[in-house]
Amino acid sequence: MRLGGVLRCRSVIKQQYVPQHKPVLSDDIKRLEEFLLSKPNILVLTGAGISTESGIPDYRSEGVGLYARTNHKPIQHMEFLKSTNVRKRYWARNFVGWPSFSSTQPNASHHALARFEREQRVQAVVTQNVDRLHTKAGSKNVVELHGSGYVVKCLSCEYRIDRHEFQSILSMLNPVFKDAPSMIRPDGDVEIPQDYIDNFQIPECPDCGGNLKPEIVFFGDCVPRQRLDDIAKMVYCSDGLLVLGSSLLVFSGYRIVLQTKDLKLPVAIVNIGETRADHLTDIKISAKCGDVIPKLFDFKSK
Repeated sequence: MRLGGVLRCRSVIKQQYVPQHKPVLSDDIKRLEEFLLSKPNILVLTGAGISTESGIPDYRSEGVGLYARTNHKPIQHMEFLKSTNVRKRYWARNFVGWPSFSSTQPNASHHALARFEREQRVQAVVTQNVDRLHTKAGSKNVVELHGSGYVVKCLSCEYRIDRHEFQSILSMLNPVFKDAPSMIRPDGDVEIPQDYIDNFQIPECPDCGGNLKPEIVFFGDCVPRQRLDDIAKMVYCSDGLLVLGSSLLVFSGYRIVLQTKDLKLPVAIVNIGETRADHLTDIKISAKCGDVIPKLFDFKSK
């Protein structure tokens, strides 16, 4: 296959996780640009919808999200804590999905936000994603609301290890564990057969023998109090909020919108379809992030 064909194939694969959407109106882009020009200290909140164009599916989008593609639900915090089998299943699937998940690259929206930060058009990015794509794109002031899949920690002591290094340890413990399917989930998990899971070996913490977990806030767990306080201060110091690619159905994200409105600050949302906070917005654009964000302040093309 020629290079052009390969690139088109990759593009199709990435777009398969983007929900159906209508073309964005040029007036909407202009309206959002004017909104941001008047608010140079805006705080940005991003959700899974900003990463679907990089090939990482979200959970809830109709027809293309994880819930529409599989009966399996995201890992629950208490299940992970209580069950050896659940931990083994999680790490087996995460191990298989990691090479693809960790090699995912930021898209035009991530790069645009990094540019906005350099141009001092935005204060910071708070992301609900665990994929580190904002950091890869060059954003410096990023708060990972739900943690990161790139760090592994012990549940019983202060031990921490880089996820790439942990992958090497898992590879040594599971040398024949390969050629499994690789349907990526938003947290790097994949679907694999049960026999892979049954034979998978996971290490204990080398310092205390405890269980190891990715530094991700699983469903049912709580965002660390200090992180919430830091974000609340960022909202207080901002002049508004821009939400990108989030339905805001998870309360930890919706709470940031409520905090913003409590301060009587404006909120703008770019998201395909409805969100939990549509009734609170000053600007709502139902569109793909990649059709909107990279075109903002792109004076070369105007």
